[in-house]
Amino acid sequence: MERSKWVVWLVHSMAMSALFAYSVIPTAIAQTRIYSPIPISPGKSITDKLTKNDIPTGQGGFARDYVVQLQAGSQVTMEVASANFDSILYLIASDGTTIAENDDGPDGSTNSLLFTRIAKTGTYIVRVRSFGEAAGGSFTLKVTLLKPQ
Repeated sequence: MERSKWVVWLVHSMAMSALFAYSVIPTAIAQTRIYSPIPISPGKSITDKLTKNDIPTGQGGFARDYVVQLQAGSQVTMEVASANFDSILYLIASDGTTIAENDDGPDGSTNSLLFTRIAKTGTYIVRVRSFGEAAGGSFTLKVTLLKPQ
């Protein structure tokens, strides 16, 4: 290789290496936060806040996860109420399958309410999410086990 081509190749390689290092390092640092859903017990109400530090939804909004242990055959209701954002509520199995979801409750509000029967004993994720590009705000989450009649 001629000297001038070699110098051009070397400069180009150094520039690309610097560009790659600059773009990868902030991403690597940002991904050091460990996923850790918040434990919740049925029968208790939690008041919390959805912020820009929570899980990005890819649609401009954010989500926060809670973990709950549920028994097969249990009937459960989950409700989210917020005056700050339009909520979406998900119940997710440990394998990532969505068991149930609700956007707007039956009362015509933007609060979320879902009811389901648990088929398999295990650990479940309750995900509270803001609809669309809403960043979030304060909300109340309640998980209730219903007694069979």
